[in-house]
Amino acid sequence: MNERSSGSSLHLPFRFDVLARDPDSRARVGRLVTPHGAVETPVFLPVGTQGAAKALSPEQLVGAGVEMLLMNSFHLHLRPGAEVIARLGGLHRFANWERPILTDSGGFQVFSLAELREVSDEGVVFASPVDGRRVALTPEDVITVEKLLGADIIMPLDECAPYPVEEAVARRAAERTVRWAERSRMAQGDGSQALFGIVQGSVFFPVREWCAQALVALDFPGYAVGGVSVGEDPERFREVTGYCLGQLPEDKPRYVMGIGPPADLLWAVGQGADMFDCVLPTRNGRTGYAFTSRGVVHIRNQVHTTSSEPLDPECDCATCRGFTRGYLRHLFQAGEILGLTLLSLHNVRFFCSLMAQAREAIRRGEFGAFVAGVLGKMGATG
Repeated sequence: MNERSSGSSLHLPFRFDVLARDPDSRARVGRLVTPHGAVETPVFLPVGTQGAAKALSPEQLVGAGVEMLLMNSFHLHLRPGAEVIARLGGLHRFANWERPILTDSGGFQVFSLAELREVSDEGVVFASPVDGRRVALTPEDVITVEKLLGADIIMPLDECAPYPVEEAVARRAAERTVRWAERSRMAQGDGSQALFGIVQGSVFFPVREWCAQALVALDFPGYAVGGVSVGEDPERFREVTGYCLGQLPEDKPRYVMGIGPPADLLWAVGQGADMFDCVLPTRNGRTGYAFTSRGVVHIRNQVHTTSSEPLDPECDCATCRGFTRGYLRHLFQAGEILGLTLLSLHNVRFFCSLMAQAREAIRRGEFGAFVAGVLGKMGATG
């Protein structure tokens, strides 16, 4: 009997075990146990910012193989309010999602609202993007909100430096991130939620190393690499991310925040990353772009008008099993909402399947050959 079907699954402690390692890279398969069930890593988390993955139902997400969702405590605090969600049974019941949930703190949203916020050692004050009211958040406030929401994995308030940025500014942001992490740990106390530390420091290796070491000394149950994919070029992104992953403990889960292109995901798996989230599958699905085993398909292109082919003949999702490219293009041309749902569903399934295939390749000791094969096929067509 697995954890999710066991009657005691909601009372399991948080635990991470490495189950298999690739002999030629840092890729590994892990098992992450949370109060709402166990998931195998590497794992991709679709984004449900407001408590829902856009255009998709919980049943569709489960059918696509989604094991864990990311939701955003910042947005849920602003609307409808953490207290409202708590009164309605907590985030799992509120969103009808029985599997694990990770809540982001809103650190990236603070970064993206640069014109609306003020940051100090105490916390952040900003104008709400919902109604313009003045809102103040401290690290302790964020922990209170996340406790009310009841997610399995929670992230502390952090400061994401912009890019490009001077090293001194990046260092101040990293130092503040560590101080806020300490305060968050104190505010959390004991509990069933796993609080992860977030490594910041922009593109500066000495700052990243210092931040990672300071967070590791606090002995968090897991660690995230934050502040990447915020404008730096792809080569710099990989250099910084790979360096950070190498600074983090082998026996703890490693989470790279906000990355989504399949090539980047597979590269990061090879560097020892275990968890990822990104809006790319659903955002691109809603704009007519599908990720397939043979490359990206833009379903609005006229070439698909009379096509009887599925989006991806190698995909087992409901979209590919039931609908042709010609029909999907028609939905987008006609402005039918179903088109957004069907492409988003396919993309989410594609990402989940990619991670499942990666896990099997790692178990076989063939991860390098698997990645070369996947990228070779995806590069064959546009």
